[in-house]
Amino acid sequence: MIARVCLLGLAIVAMAVPARTAEIVVAPGDGTLARAIADAEPGDVLRLGNGEYKGAVTIDRPLTLIGDGAWVAGYGSGTAITVDASAVTISGLVVSGSGSSHETLDSGIKLTKAATGARVLDNVLRGNLHGVDIHGARDAVVARNVIVGRRGHRMNERGNGVYIWNAPGAVVESNVIRHGRDGIFVNTSRDNIFNNNRFEALRFAVHYMYADGSEVTGNVSVGNHLGYAIMFTRNVVVRDNVSIGDRDHGIMLNYANDARIENNLVVGGGEKCLFMYNANKNTLVDNRFEGCPIGIHFTAGSERNTITGNAFVGNRTQVKYVGSKHHDWSADGRGNYWSDHVAYDIDGDGVADQAFRPNDSIDHVLWTQPAASLLLGSPAIHLIRWAQNAFPALLPGGVVDSAPLMRPVMPADGAGS
Repeated sequence: MIARVCLLGLAIVAMAVPARTAEIVVAPGDGTLARAIADAEPGDVLRLGNGEYKGAVTIDRPLTLIGDGAWVAGYGSGTAITVDASAVTISGLVVSGSGSSHETLDSGIKLTKAATGARVLDNVLRGNLHGVDIHGARDAVVARNVIVGRRGHRMNERGNGVYIWNAPGAVVESNVIRHGRDGIFVNTSRDNIFNNNRFEALRFAVHYMYADGSEVTGNVSVGNHLGYAIMFTRNVVVRDNVSIGDRDHGIMLNYANDARIENNLVVGGGEKCLFMYNANKNTLVDNRFEGCPIGIHFTAGSERNTITGNAFVGNRTQVKYVGSKHHDWSADGRGNYWSDHVAYDIDGDGVADQAFRPNDSIDHVLWTQPAASLLLGSPAIHLIRWAQNAFPALLPGGVVDSAPLMRPVMPADGAGS
């Protein structure tokens, strides 16, 4: 009896262990890749040589595709490679020529809900509507790819470099993404990591909607319309990122709550370094906002935010806030650095001896009535500003930094590296 039990146990173990995997060389040609996938056993490695392979193909079992100069072409129809099985790796391929349907999200590579743990590594994806569509695949990794989108049509009609929908645990890191619509667009997901990517010539570098509990770290956005848009989301960490010359905003928080925005560098934005719209209970610490027409535009009821340790350097208008409430931008005796604050620090503790107000009642008038700028040099304006300085009770509600810093922060060298 004991012998029979042992034999049964050995049989079960044998069934659980996959057969020996094989490495199969697949020659270029029409239909060769599809046939190789159909004939492969789970766990096999398909090695694609230098040449052209016809898409669209579907990987429906755990396989590894490795390319050596291999080009998978979609010929303008559907998705070039669809992954519909777990534990699939695609590496070293050039993938191009997807279809153009937004309804079916035509892509270079699509990871379906069944593609748990898929890995898309070291590929070049170019000229597809969407580069990689992570469509419900949990714990997927998209890393070290070059994704070049389309340049035709209006920007809003193009596809995204990486599109993520309902894909918890997805990691997108160390990719170069340019052209197309958004670099990474995530909608209705959670616990994602976007790390060390570079974005160029896009609408948004990162566009985040309804995706809680995630991290956006170490990325670089250069010359896009907007750098990092965090919208309708809670508990996101945005840390160590760089925005250089983004046209509208470097960072935008729109209905974003309980986020931590830390150690980011925004330089030379065309409009606003940071835009906060109805964004509550966020922590902004040790960021540097430099050389923008507006350093931070703070509006629409944004409340209970902690703003400390930041540097506002050389912005034409450091803060734009129109409202009657008072907001103290300091925490635990540490405020922010303001390049236009002429201050003294007699006791040498690094904190200015006088509070700083980045705007006054005249600024409020100018924002609501731009034509009033014609009066800026008039004696009446000088008299009002003198009166505000002499009698602080005349100042309107607004932003005050009760503990402004004497020296600016510079985000750590690791930001955006």
